[in-house]
Amino acid sequence: MSQSTHENAQPVAAPAAQGGRGTALIWILLAGAFVMVLNETVMGVALPPLMREFGVSASAGQWLTTAYMLVMAVVIPMSGFLLQRFTPRAIFVAALGLFTLGTAAAAFAPVFGMLVFARIAQAAGTAIIMPLLSTTILTRIPEERRGRMMGLIAIVMSAAPALGPTFSGMLITALGWRAVFLSVLPIAVVVLVVGGLLIGKGEKGAPVKFDVLSALLSVVAFGGLVYGLGSLGQAVDGGAPVPPAIPIVLGAVGLVLFIWRQLALQRRGAAFLDLRPFRERPFWVGIVLISVVMLSMFGSLILLPIYMQNVLGLTPLAAGLAVLPGGLLMGVAAPFVGALFDKVGARPLVIPGAFVVSAALVLFMQLGASSPVWLVVVAMLVLNLGIALMMTPLMTSSLGSLAPELYSHGSAIFSTVQQLAGAVGTAMFVTLMAVGTSNAAVAGAEAAAATAQGIHVAFIVAAASSVLAVVLAFFVPKKRPATVAG
Repeated sequence: MSQSTHENAQPVAAPAAQGGRGTALIWILLAGAFVMVLNETVMGVALPPLMREFGVSASAGQWLTTAYMLVMAVVIPMSGFLLQRFTPRAIFVAALGLFTLGTAAAAFAPVFGMLVFARIAQAAGTAIIMPLLSTTILTRIPEERRGRMMGLIAIVMSAAPALGPTFSGMLITALGWRAVFLSVLPIAVVVLVVGGLLIGKGEKGAPVKFDVLSALLSVVAFGGLVYGLGSLGQAVDGGAPVPPAIPIVLGAVGLVLFIWRQLALQRRGAAFLDLRPFRERPFWVGIVLISVVMLSMFGSLILLPIYMQNVLGLTPLAAGLAVLPGGLLMGVAAPFVGALFDKVGARPLVIPGAFVVSAALVLFMQLGASSPVWLVVVAMLVLNLGIALMMTPLMTSSLGSLAPELYSHGSAIFSTVQQLAGAVGTAMFVTLMAVGTSNAAVAGAEAAAATAQGIHVAFIVAAASSVLAVVLAFFVPKKRPATVAG
């Protein structure tokens, strides 16, 4: 592989074996990532009391989630460049500093506009931390132990979002919505101070140039796609401020131009987001599989609360508690799956995981207007077990197949694709549910039965799409790949 500006830049320029200091740093990064990802899912339950206190409409209140989602979509693709250009300490302090300031501003926000800007600051910090965490593990942890450490990232990605609604629901019920941010604030401060001390001063970034055109295209591409897909559900209800087709088309055109620009810059060794990771089969197979997994997970997390509240008549808190065991199971299983990956590689775990995910989606197809709650809980447990078997091996195998100089770009691509897959999953499930519900209502079904039928249609399509994951699982490498030499 030819030398380039990027190849001379080590995102975290430290040897793999760093002893206790390196492991301690990763643990503090994990703690930070956990509270930051937890923070992503707290707004759903908090929205009604916020609307009452600030006197805003539901469409205005939705910007607390929409703005957060858009900032994540725009900043994550830039993280590959940021991790190359700046020192790990600078990136870490910026990410945690933004999140901490945003959390403090949210906790004491006197007006709604300040709360929106606070959420934007939180999102900017969160978008950077996950690629930084993945890159740090790849560069500081010996290859034979990476699976276990990547398993800890899977805990963050699964348990934190699952805990978010329950966590915020309990705090809001007892102490009010500001307690959600106040409880996170001291943890963020501790992580910022301790992490800043642990990460060290000696690691340097590389003088990579900032390409303004790439940055603008990235904003149009990923911001447009995520916003357009995210507003499909509102459009079905007649509440989208802009027809979703407009941002989706703009985003798709922007994505094509963004890829063209990166390929042109890549030939000069100056890509904003290096696309060379896609040359490695373990990487692109892993990306596709992770996309299917995230699509299923986010889609299910969107539909199930609607099903439990609108069809089964559960309270929001009860609905949150029903999906909680699945997220906790995934969090508990992730480190064990990571340890197994270190011994047997990815394929022996990913193949059964794909079958388990497909089986879970078939279980979801059985949900009807009078299904017992325990069926939802069981189906979520099965789904999250399957995802646990797939996520850590795929992340470790895919990113571990890259040359070290591509770790930061591979991590940025992975995080970007997960964000897009979540948006696609949400849009696809909500749209299919709306179409199925509408058809059932036209046929004379009552509201609850019509909603149940719409959700049934959505899960039929999801189960069918999971066949792709089962097929691709057999293309995952048999062995844990050795790190590619630069």
